[in-house]
This record gives sequence, structure tokens and C-alpha cells, in this order.
Amino acid sequence: MGNKVCIQEWKTKKMYFLSGHSNSVSTVAISPKGTYVGSGQINHIGFKASAKVWDFNKRVQVGSHELHKVRVEALTFSSDERYMISLGGRDDGCVVLWDCLAGAATGTAAAAKLTTGDAITLTALNLRANSYVTGGDSNLRVWNIRAESKNLDVVDVSLGKLRRTVRCIAISRDDAFGYAGTTTGDMIKFSINYPPDPFASIAHCKPALLGCLAKCGPWKRGRKPDSICYSQGIESILIMDDGCLIVGAGDGTIDILDEINWKGSFPKGKILNPNIPHFKALKTTKLEGSITSLELMESPKLQGAKRLLLAGTRTSEIYAIDIGTFAPALVVTCHRCAINDIAFPRGMSGVFATGGAGDVRVWARDTCQELLRIVVPNFTCSALLFSGDGKSIVSAWNDGNIRAFTPLTGRLMYCIYNTHNKGTSALDMTNDGRTLISGGCEGQVRVWDIRPESQTLKKVLKEHKSPVSAIQVSPNNTEAVSAGTDGSCIIWDLVSLSRRQVMYANTLFMCVCFEPRGCQLLTGGTDRRVAYWETASGNLARELEASKAGAINGLDISSDGELFVTGGNDQMVKLWRYQEGVYTHAGLAHAGAVTCCRFSPAGDCVVSCCSAGCVIVWKVPDQYITKDRAPADRKSITESPKTLQDELKLPLSEKTKGSGDRQFKLPGAPSKVEKIEAMDTSRSSIHSCCPCEATARSSNKTPPKNSGVKCCKPPDDLPTRTTSKQYVNGDKK
Repeated sequence: MGNKVCIQEWKTKKMYFLSGHSNSVSTVAISPKGTYVGSGQINHIGFKASAKVWDFNKRVQVGSHELHKVRVEALTFSSDERYMISLGGRDDGCVVLWDCLAGAATGTAAAAKLTTGDAITLTALNLRANSYVTGGDSNLRVWNIRAESKNLDVVDVSLGKLRRTVRCIAISRDDAFGYAGTTTGDMIKFSINYPPDPFASIAHCKPALLGCLAKCGPWKRGRKPDSICYSQGIESILIMDDGCLIVGAGDGTIDILDEINWKGSFPKGKILNPNIPHFKALKTTKLEGSITSLELMESPKLQGAKRLLLAGTRTSEIYAIDIGTFAPALVVTCHRCAINDIAFPRGMSGVFATGGAGDVRVWARDTCQELLRIVVPNFTCSALLFSGDGKSIVSAWNDGNIRAFTPLTGRLMYCIYNTHNKGTSALDMTNDGRTLISGGCEGQVRVWDIRPESQTLKKVLKEHKSPVSAIQVSPNNTEAVSAGTDGSCIIWDLVSLSRRQVMYANTLFMCVCFEPRGCQLLTGGTDRRVAYWETASGNLARELEASKAGAINGLDISSDGELFVTGGNDQMVKLWRYQEGVYTHAGLAHAGAVTCCRFSPAGDCVVSCCSAGCVIVWKVPDQYITKDRAPADRKSITESPKTLQDELKLPLSEKTKGSGDRQFKLPGAPSKVEKIEAMDTSRSSIHSCCPCEATARSSNKTPPKNSGVKCCKPPDDLPTRTTSKQYVNGDKK
């Protein structure tokens, strides 16, 4: 999974991660007895690629070498678990022998001849601990390790005029023969001719080709049946105890094959067929995507239970197939490419949506199961959101279109074509669902009027000089902020459709987020810093170093404004306190650069995604989940009493029912008429404009004369519209 090896328990689904690779893992192998785990990685051209050995029980690294260039193509362990054999890729072309007991490399050799192509795969023999088989483009070779000198002896399987590229190899339990799956869609059967005794001499033994076999087609009377080759080649082969084969093909087909004993003779054709119809399909099924690996799940603890066949595909899915019924069931699924955005429905934390290359998916947060998949082939979703009423999922795509789908069925509701010339990169919508703001890779911000019957363009805002990376609407729905990779962050007025404020920094802005009251906003970018900005003046209030290495790609603030979360190229998810500006928790499970992170509306979890295609749900620490800061949809009926600090705060978030005012709107200064109406005009020796004395009079307490108590501010000095968060919270000095 990315640059990590993941170990997951089958029943409890608990996961363990083996970290240590610097780039994506290309191959994984497990020793026959389950003692060791081997993994190899991909690296940049010109650099060494490492192969590592892990202790399965302790989950620690016990060995590593960097003797391959660019890529480790395949790995396997000898039957006695002493050696790990690794095969390099096209830029390397070598076989390296690693001694697990000594912890050192003991031998290396070229995997293929100069007259043949590259080696692609390798498999160890079951009885002879010092032998293994490699295969590739027009080559199939049997290797033997000398016990005394650790030298490698190799014998080629003569293929004659047969030209095949081997993709996978399976060896019988007694090491008598083997099958090699090819890209042509047929199988090469070869004999190894090694004696049953593992210690016997094999100097006189030479492997031989037995034939090129294929699946049998429909029976035709009086004619030899046609041979059927698997589409897109054979990617995996398993040999069962009863001699049947399990074959996984590139088109997603999985078959159980059995040999056919022909009776009688058939007339020979004029043209000699390259392969022979030799197998019949007993059971068959087809999955989505190419089959990459097959494993039989057999354990003494599963006696009496169903025998399962686990199948992995190139679409990042794992299926469990019952051998009896051969019916597949989806066990694990995720995006096969980088995930670009995450969205929660408004006020609902039970589900969320993710968007990436080719599809948009809706997930259940508690069970982590996929609920809906919306497929748009050959295009990439760059941003998505739920509408305010939750009746549509609006998504932006790199083809320049904006598509809206129903969240239950995935049906296309409407599509706005050609919204941006070079693709749509950012998206947001007001709470009423009437105004949609989109940003494009050409640097334009466009405002759309959304109606069920039509979607019309209201305004084109041209300020950014490079792609718009993020857009967010303010809490009061009157402003929107757009962040660009040109180093500018612009606040737009959605009423007058003009620029209100602009902020510049020496960075490429990647994310932006409003504080819940709209007084401040946070930005993150390639300078590894998180910046606090005042929305009214555009001044920089604070700057934090959020990462030691790598850009900040994702940023989100909790609904109460007490916490915010960041994620970046350092593959870490950090939880910060907003006021103090320090991070208290960090998550290290991602296997790629974190691309997006979001708080749930309830504030009890954080969902993050990365470039490796994985989605991780994090639980917010219990110390931050209290009744006072719980969202409105999760508060109990009996609220806890307010503290003195809460009583001193201005009631900015309170809203009178039926008032028609927008939420989080700051109170304006009272007019002159309101001041006069608020005065107490009853006859008294005390000035009626003093609120302190008026309060004392209403409580029937006459203050003593010349008490020395100073009068408070007159009501004319009431707070006006301000963007200072300290003033709003009552911290004015």
C-alpha cells in the first residue's frame, strides 16, 4: 500500500504497517512457514532500489540490501526459509541471493541471456531448498544454488520455435513439473526431472518442454475442438492438491481447469496449431479488472468452514471466492489512484464521499464499506461537495465539466459543459444551493446560478495568473476565498461579484479555510507553513511551521473553531489547537503524500486521504470531545451551565427563530432611533442613559451618593462590525 507493507488480521480487521521504503512497494513475498516477509520497491531512474526482509511476528526489519537498480521485479523465499531471492527489473536484470540467517547477500548473477528478453517472474521449488525457476521474455530457466560455494548454476528450458513471454510460474508439490502462464493466454508445461531426494545430485538432470496447452473450446462433432486463449494473458496460476489448476487472466476471468483425456484420433489440420486444447473449465467467474494474484485460504482453524480463494485485482480490490459455489464477494476496495478531495453532507457524519481518477465513491464512516460508486471513465475528479440540502453530489472534473449526481443512485442530474478551458480544479457552493463558485487551471473564478431547470453563468472573475487550487465560501455566504498557485489568495464579494481583499505570500497556496465565525482564514502551501489572515484587512496575523519537509496540501477547521487539522507531503496528519498554534497529535499511517483531510460535522473524527489511494478515518481524542463543544445535532437536551468566559463572549452565533438573518452574521451598530427607544424615560435623579444605574434602579437598590463607582461606557460606544477574533471573544483590552 504505497510505500508501506500492510498486515491485516482476517477476523478483527486490525492492521499493522511495516514502514521503511522510500518509494512505492512493487512486490511482496511471504516465506513458506510464515516467518519472514520480503518486499521490494521502485525508485527513480539512476537510483538503487532496496529489498527488505521483515520478521512477521515482531513486525521489525531484519535485513535489507540495495543491489538492484530502479526496480525490484519479483521476490521469493526458498522452501527452508534460508534464502530470499530477488529479481531486478529491466534496468537491472540480475538475480540476488540474500542469506536470511547470515544477514548478507551471498551471490548475484544475470537473470537472462543476452539473446533473450528480460526476466519477469521467479518461483522457488517445494522440496529442493536450493532451486528456483525464473521466466520472462522468451526465456525459462531452472537455477540451483551450490551449498558449498553459494554459486548459481542455471539450465535453460529449450522452447524450440515457441516464442512466449512468461508472466507467472507454478510448480507441483513433488517438483516433477511446472506451468508457466504467458501473455498469449496459454500455458507452457515443462518437466524439471529432479529426483525426489532433495540431497541427490542433479548434474545429469535437464528440464524439458512438455507442450503448450490451452483451454478447450466448444465441442464440434468429428472435428478437433478449438483452443481458447485467455484475453490479456494469464497473470496467476495455482496448482491444487487434486491436480486441478486455478487460472487468473488479465481480463478478470478466474477458472478452475482440469485435464481432458482424449479418446480416439482427430483429423490433422493443414496448419499446425501452436498450442493444444488440453483443459476444460469446471467453474468460472469474472471480476472487474485484471487479476494480479491468487491465494488459497486454507487453515486448520477453518476445518468445516468454507474454503476461500482470495483474488487481487489491478483496480485495488480483493475478492473472496467460495470454492464450492465459486461466487465472488468483495472484501476490500479503494481508489486505484490518488484521491483529490473528501466531502461530508451538511450536518451528517455517518457518510462521506471521495473523488479521484475515474470515479466518485460514497462510504459509510463506521463500517468503512463502499455504498455507491459513480464511474466516469478516463477523467479525474479534482473536487466535490454535497449540496446544502444533501440532494446532490457536485463534482469538478479535469475535462472542464461540472457534474451533479444523486447521492443514493448516482444518476446524473445535470452537467455544466466547458466551465473552464483547461479543466476545473476547485469548487464550492453556498448553503442554499443557488450559487456555485468554480476555479479552473487557467486561473479564472466563475460564479454560476444553479436552478433545477438551468445553470447559467453570472460572472467571470479574472485575477489569478495560475491554477486555482482551492475555493471556500464564508460562513455567512456573502464572501468566497480562492487560493492560487501564483502566490495570491483573493476574497470575493458574492453580492457585488467583485474583489474585496487580496493577500500575497511567497508560496504556492494549496489549501484555504475560513474560521467558523468568518473573522480569520487559514492558508497552507509549499512553504510548509500555515498562515492566519484577517479577512477584513488582509493582514497576516500568525504563521506556523506545520511541516519539516514537504508542502501542506490539506487543511480543515472544526465546527467550533478550537481545532484544525493539516496534511502534507511528509505523509503525516497533524491535529492543532487553533488559539495556541501547537499540534498535539500526529498520525503516521499514510503511505503517500496526504492530499486532503476533513473534520466530520460532529467533530468526533477526521478523514484523510493520500496519493496512494487509501482513506483513513481518525478518531479525535476524547479530551477534545465534550458537551460544550459538541455540534448542535449531537448535544443533549439538558445543556451544561455556561462558564464565565462563555457569558462574557458576544452572542455572535445565536440566531432568533424566524428572524431571517443569516447564521454567524456580525451585529451592526444600533441606529439613533434604536438608542432613543432603548432609553428609560421615567423620572429619576439618576441619568437614564447609564446602563449600570438603570440596572441598580430596576433591582430597587438605590446606590449611595458619592460612592466613587465609575460609570461604564455609554451605549453609543457599542461594538461595530469587526474582524478581530480577540475583540469578538471579549478579550479586548
